[in-house]
Amino acid sequence: MPDLDGKIALVIGGTRGIGAAISQRMVADGASLGMIYRDRAAEAGQFARELGSEGASIVCVQADVADVEALEAAIDTVVAGLGPVDILVNVAGLAITGTLDALPDDAFDQVFAVNVRAPFVAARKVVARMADGGRIITIGSIVADHCPGEGRTLYAASKSALGGLTRGLARDLGPRRITVNLVQPGPIDTERNPADGPAAEDNRAPLAIRRHGTAGEVAALVAFLASPAAGFITGATYDIDGGWRA
Repeated sequence: MPDLDGKIALVIGGTRGIGAAISQRMVADGASLGMIYRDRAAEAGQFARELGSEGASIVCVQADVADVEALEAAIDTVVAGLGPVDILVNVAGLAITGTLDALPDDAFDQVFAVNVRAPFVAARKVVARMADGGRIITIGSIVADHCPGEGRTLYAASKSALGGLTRGLARDLGPRRITVNLVQPGPIDTERNPADGPAAEDNRAPLAIRRHGTAGEVAALVAFLASPAAGFITGATYDIDGGWRA
């Protein structure tokens, strides 16, 4: 029997890149699936149809997670269609990079609204109806712990904040046996950071394993943290980075 049989998973940012791989793994492991996405509606719809083609229950909702009301309404739609969420995976992220004098005046608000506020709002909304023993997993970045170059101040700061959010939620939700964990990928072969892209060699240079990781490898770690086997793991941060910090 799949580990997640009968569970309901919600993947925010679940139709592309790492999020899409996690969505696929949730379904493969037996979960019903909700996905929230921001744009590329036709592509997201096709992906949802493919996931549901073998009988899985899928609810796919478009929303800008920077908009609190829109995010909460999207979660309500998922719950109405599938039931209360057992596994919440926050993937959606935003990077606005550049020198300090070149950043837009609202860059801080934009980045933190997506990368920090949205995971907090989603967790607060979901746990109100989540059964005891649920799972919350957030996708961060190794940039939280070591910024590899200039121009990434806001991105690094926002991803660093996820560590505190994870540990705080773990304490708050521990009495309900809801685990909260953070996954920090290094260079992963996606549309945003392709293994054959112009910066690929520079990205791989610090690694002990000199290749990009795959979205499927990140999804496998998330699947473990979502599984019954990970019931005693909470407040933890997992780097999946090819030995970037070894």
